Amino acid sequence: MNATPFRSGFVALLGRPNVGKSTLLNYLVGQKIAITSPTAQTTRQRLRGIVTLPEGQMILVDTPGIHKPHHRLGEILVKNAQTLVRSVDVVLLLVDGSQPAGTGDGFIAQGLATQKTPVLLGLNKQDLVADEQGERITASYQALLPAAPLLPFSAVTGQGIPELQAQLLQALPPGPCYYPPEMVTDQPERFIMAELIREQIFHLTREEVPHAVAVVVERVEETPKITRIFAAIVVERPSQKAIIIGNQGQMLKTIGSQARQEMQKLISGPVYLQLFVKVEPKWRQTPRLLQDLGYRLES
Repeated sequence: MNATPFRSGFVALLGRPNVGKSTLLNYLVGQKIAITSPTAQTTRQRLRGIVTLPEGQMILVDTPGIHKPHHRLGEILVKNAQTLVRSVDVVLLLVDGSQPAGTGDGFIAQGLATQKTPVLLGLNKQDLVADEQGERITASYQALLPAAPLLPFSAVTGQGIPELQAQLLQALPPGPCYYPPEMVTDQPERFIMAELIREQIFHLTREEVPHAVAVVVERVEETPKITRIFAAIVVERPSQKAIIIGNQGQMLKTIGSQARQEMQKLISGPVYLQLFVKVEPKWRQTPRLLQDLGYRLES
């Protein structure tokens, strides 16, 4: 009798902004590697989360929410998400399963219908669905991709996650263990540190500020007793800089304090964090600055 083959491969987490892709990634990995926020378009860079089980290994690729871009940065993010679909083994199309399908979901589904990559349809936020709504909502999504298996779940409560994980693994081909079992992401710590700072900016500042912000960790000094991190927050206008700094520097101090607490969990040790803010006008529209800040089209 043949043993069940070890399965492995890459899974793209695709969907509109704010459907819970990063929350699901963190849940499956078992720790926080992707930032989350109620504000749409939190994710910018392609982030891989690695889930290793006795029966296989899934490399989950978080993507920016697919939306109508309003600047060069938005164009790069959407094109990179669309390119990713052609290079993975499985696509998990995530939707807000507490609401019927909208035009944005239909746009993404239409693009996936012409792809050869297998697609699973994940209906997130089931903890918010009233019983009388369930069938109507499910039918609206099934109509978008009739051939795709429908998987209801909640990335907040864990409802339906074991079934979702099993279906994803089964959809992957037999293959090797690409990464050591103890790895949860292939991103360097500096990337995660910068994202933890950006997350606090999303949580603490006004609606118009976070999307104009980039964070660069410029230096990390490690000693046996403490890790010192020096990071720049890049904004587009002096008014945004003033908001980030806050009255008598209080906002910047709060951003730094909360980001530092998250970093200490990441590296399991004490952290000294120094932040400064600089203005780069129209950086989201400037190819050179986008390259310098790590945003580029992927092949």
